[in-house]
Amino acid sequence: MVLVDTYALSRRLAAAFIEDGIEPVRVQSTTEVPRLYAGKPDPNPYLADLVHHGDIAATAAQLEPFEPLAVLAGGELGVELADALSEQLSTRQPIPTNGTALSRARRDKYAMVERIKASGLRGAEQILVRDEDQLRDWHQRLGGRAILKPLRSAANDGVFWCDTPEESVRALRTLAGRENIFSEAGDGVVAQEYLVGAEYLLNTVSRDGRHHVCDIWKTHRISANGKRDLAVACQLLPRRGEVQEQIVDYGLQVLDALGIAHGPAHVEIKLTPQGPCIIEVGARISGLDLPGYTHSATGESQISWTVDAFTRPERFLERHQEDYLMSRSVAWAGMVSPARGILRGYRGLEEVRALESFRELHMMVEPGGSIAPTVDDSTYPLAVSLAHEVDEVLLRDLGTLRWLDGQGFYDVAEVATVADGQES
Repeated sequence: MVLVDTYALSRRLAAAFIEDGIEPVRVQSTTEVPRLYAGKPDPNPYLADLVHHGDIAATAAQLEPFEPLAVLAGGELGVELADALSEQLSTRQPIPTNGTALSRARRDKYAMVERIKASGLRGAEQILVRDEDQLRDWHQRLGGRAILKPLRSAANDGVFWCDTPEESVRALRTLAGRENIFSEAGDGVVAQEYLVGAEYLLNTVSRDGRHHVCDIWKTHRISANGKRDLAVACQLLPRRGEVQEQIVDYGLQVLDALGIAHGPAHVEIKLTPQGPCIIEVGARISGLDLPGYTHSATGESQISWTVDAFTRPERFLERHQEDYLMSRSVAWAGMVSPARGILRGYRGLEEVRALESFRELHMMVEPGGSIAPTVDDSTYPLAVSLAHEVDEVLLRDLGTLRWLDGQGFYDVAEVATVADGQES
């Protein structure tokens, strides 16, 4: 199994194939490791570890002798290369591929929404930003709030909430030419209408155009550190319910519109007063280790369904309409740092560990490390996983985490600055 751009954050994918007796081959899509993943390699053993140097045919030729079952993206960065390699290899051997015809729309946020709207589905009003005057005029006509973000990124990196045309222009000046979270050069900015409503996450796996719903999550959000709608928790929902039916019906049509016929997908949807509307889609496994939390609640996950889709496709197709069943409620919660400096320690960890639904604590910033205000999914200093047989206990503990969090939770030594503004 060829996995493109697996790092420590996506290590479960390779581990699951290895456990199933399938040897993974890793391909790195960039010659240099992106800063986000620096020092965070995938610890799994690989049969080979290749680096792509820009020539699709040459990289595919290196992979051919391994006779791969499929090529999968380990994360958002690897989506387009996985599409290209699987398409190239499929001309020589029978492997599934989503192809490259819609590859751009599976990563470029503007092209993605335009493709979805062209398929007859609801999508946000938006423009591909050309210059400040165009953006200012568009926002003036839009009225209300707008969202600006890079065309290709993830984890809410570079997302700006703008209430006025002037705020949109300032955001554009910040984003123009800026590298995204994956160290990719800035290739453009999209401006979209702000969608009002609760945000849901739909994780799926597909084979031959048949889709399985692995898990559905409701996100909990706050406004903090100058960011609106900052995600602070995700709670797994039962498979069935009025909201879930709307999310799934719309979300699976989105997969078809984007040509995602094979493999995992992560779909972010706002449920607005006018109905579901796409935020964005990733043609890859969900982040935040949501598959791990789903497995603890249901016994299966997006990871295990992905393995089935490519190693036992007949079994997958026989079962793909099955509902997942929850033995407990589970949630993930991120703590929100308000501070910048050197972390001396966390206050209140004993209270966190004493929560009735507490399961695990994941420390992204250790005492002695540098801490900054949380502004997106890559800047949480601490994450907590919760699980309980009683839903209300879990919800109470999620609320308690928010009460514990804040200025008093972080013991931080401020970093002095010198005259030129650089930290000393």
